[in-house]
Amino acid sequence: MRFAVLGTGFWARTVHAASLAEHPRAELAGIWGRDLTKAQAAGAEFDVPGTDDLDALLADVDAVSISVPPDVQAPLAERAAAAGKHLLLEKPVALSVAAADRVVAAAEDAGVASVVFFTNRYRTATSTWLEQAARTTLTGGSVTWLGSLAGSPFDASPWRHEHGALWDVGPHALSLLVPALGPVTAVSAGAGLGDLVHLVLTHTEGRTSTVTLSSTAAPLAAGIESWVHGDAGRLVLLPESDTAVDAHRVAVDELQDAALTGGAHPCDAAFGRDVIRVLEAAQRSLGSGCRETVAA
Repeated sequence: MRFAVLGTGFWARTVHAASLAEHPRAELAGIWGRDLTKAQAAGAEFDVPGTDDLDALLADVDAVSISVPPDVQAPLAERAAAAGKHLLLEKPVALSVAAADRVVAAAEDAGVASVVFFTNRYRTATSTWLEQAARTTLTGGSVTWLGSLAGSPFDASPWRHEHGALWDVGPHALSLLVPALGPVTAVSAGAGLGDLVHLVLTHTEGRTSTVTLSSTAAPLAAGIESWVHGDAGRLVLLPESDTAVDAHRVAVDELQDAALTGGAHPCDAAFGRDVIRVLEAAQRSLGSGCRETVAA
């Protein structure tokens, strides 16, 4: 399957393009960017064309791997789906449920496959952890995701600074808790220092979980902890050595499999939209100080 990477930033080059350039089942056919000079420079890294002509590139590929800010991603995804291209999307899919709804509708109308790249969902340890969770009667769980944007390649990302950890790393936490504990029906949110935010989530069948998120933590405090608990005790998601490039290669494989079979992927655009429903409810809760229901 021939892929175009849409985006020229750090993650687009070092993960999306790097993964596709060495993928045994996929071919990197070109890189698109809004800035032609940056697109050509990114293309030169991988010996493929770089262009600002999206329509021409779409005409030459079967799928797109998108790595741009979420407010840019949503209309690009609609356009690619309308052109019949399968979608490998970044998280969050969009910055509103309305925009995500349009992406979902575009993919469904065109009959194309979609996969959202929640990085940890494509790692072996996570698959094993979720399989164990499915065999356990669970009561609840927790994710703590503390990051430090300062000095990182993502520090120059305006949308991350504007929308904070809730929208940046919140999708990662939800991509782990929702498949383990079920859809979120309500959320209470509280803010701390910096962009620190705490969530209490109510899942179906009365299960509950807590989430702590920050992108402004001190570097020495940065880290990720994820676990669920139930009748078998506490199931902790252990760290592993798989890189983001390794995870992206798995996502590419799973998108191609979904495209071939016509089946829905567990992390498709519709799941990505459901994650945004929770984020919007959490944002409302931060403003109201009240528990907010997640729209169905």
